[in-house]
Amino acid sequence: MNEIVDILSLDHEGHGIARIDGKVTFVDDALAGERAEITVYRKHAKYNSAHAVSILKSSAQRTTPRCQYFGRCGGCSMQHLEASAQVAAKQRVLEENLARIGKVTPDVVMRPLHGPSWGYRTRARMSARFVDKKGCVLVGFREKRSSFITDMSSCEVLTPDVSALIQPLRDMMVHLSNASRIPQVEIAVGEHITVLLFRLLEPWSDDDRAIVRSFAEQHQIQIWEQSKGPDTVKPFWPDIAPELSYSLPEFGLTMPFRPTDFTQVNVAINRALVSRAIRLLQPKAGERIADMFCGLGNFSLPIATSGAEVIGIEGSPELVARARENALRNKLPNAHFVVDNLFEMTAEKYSTLGHIDKLLIDPPRSGAAELVKSLPDSGAPHRIVYISCDAATLARDAGELCHNKGYRLEAAGVANMFPHTAHVESIALFER
Repeated sequence: MNEIVDILSLDHEGHGIARIDGKVTFVDDALAGERAEITVYRKHAKYNSAHAVSILKSSAQRTTPRCQYFGRCGGCSMQHLEASAQVAAKQRVLEENLARIGKVTPDVVMRPLHGPSWGYRTRARMSARFVDKKGCVLVGFREKRSSFITDMSSCEVLTPDVSALIQPLRDMMVHLSNASRIPQVEIAVGEHITVLLFRLLEPWSDDDRAIVRSFAEQHQIQIWEQSKGPDTVKPFWPDIAPELSYSLPEFGLTMPFRPTDFTQVNVAINRALVSRAIRLLQPKAGERIADMFCGLGNFSLPIATSGAEVIGIEGSPELVARARENALRNKLPNAHFVVDNLFEMTAEKYSTLGHIDKLLIDPPRSGAAELVKSLPDSGAPHRIVYISCDAATLARDAGELCHNKGYRLEAAGVANMFPHTAHVESIALFER
C-alpha cells in the first residue's frame, strides 16, 4: 500500500527523510520540501526504506537527470538535485558531523571546491557479466540495491572517451572464449594513455588475444591483464606505450602511476585540493613535515617543492616504491618515504620520527584515530592539514585533536570530488 508523505530533509546518503506514524522513513529519489507518493520496500525495527513512486510537489532544486540510467544504476544517487545544491548538502553533512560527533565548530567555513560535474571520472572499476540467454556481455556499475549489472552503453560521469568505449567493449567481449570468466574491467585514464585492466579467471586463447589486440589498436588504448593477485598485473598490448601519469602544473610535477595504484578520480578537484592543502600548510624551507598516508606522493612532492624536508609514510610497499620513483623523477631529494602501518601508531613509535614541525594527514575512510592519539602533549606539530573522504571519521578525529591534544579547528570545507554522489571529501586545518 502506497503512502503520501512530506519530505522533511535529506540524510547523509542523499535520501529524503519522511515520517510515517512517527517512524523515520528514508525515501530514494526524493528531495527536501517535496510531497511524494512512496512505497516501502524494506521495514526495519527503527526505520523504513522506501522508493518515491511519484513526486506530487517538486522542490525548486530538482533537476532532470542527464543520465538515462539514473535511478537504475547504483553509480550516482543525486543527479536529480541541482549541482550547487548537492555541494551545499555536502557542506551541511560536514558541519553536522563536526558538531554532533566531534563537538567542534570551525572558526572559518571555507568555500567549497567545485569542478566539472560531468565527464570528470578518470578511474572506475566496472563489473562484467556474460548473459548467455541474451547472447551479450554487460559492462557497468551495479544496479541500485542489487547485485545485477546495469545494462548500459554509456556513462555521463566517466570521461567522454571512456563512456564511448562501453558499447564497443561489450561488443568485443562477447566474442571472447573466456567472456564468462571476466568479472571485472578496471579503467585508468592518464594524460597520455587510457588503460583497461581485465581480471581474468581463465586465460585468453590465441584467437582471444588477436581480438583484444585489434580492439586496443582500433581505440588507441593499452590493455593490461590480471590473472590472480596484485603481483600478476601486467601490460598485455601494446607492450610499449606512454606511461600512465597525471600532472600538478602549479608545482611543475608529473606523477606516473600504475593502473592499480590509488589516485584520485577527479583530476581538476585533486589539483584544487592539493593547492588548498599547500596554502593552508604553508611549508617553508628548513621545516620538517610529515605526510601521513602519503600514497604515491600526491601531497608530499608539492610540499617538497617549498624546500622543506618531507617524510612520507604509507602502509603499501608498492605505493612507497612509486613515491620514491616520483621523487626521483621530479628531482626532489628532500622527499623521503618509508613503509609503516599507521593504524598501529603509538606514542612510542611516533617519537622515533623525531621533531615534526607540521603534519598532513590523508587517511582512508576509517580515519586516523591511532595516529592522532599518538601525538605528544609537548613538541607536537603546530599545524595539521587533514584531508578526509569520510566526514564522520574526520569529526571523530577532530574531537580528539581539539578536546585532548590542544588544537583549534581553524577552518574546514568540502571538495566536490564525486559530483552526483553522496560522497563527501573535505579538508580541515588545525592549529596549536
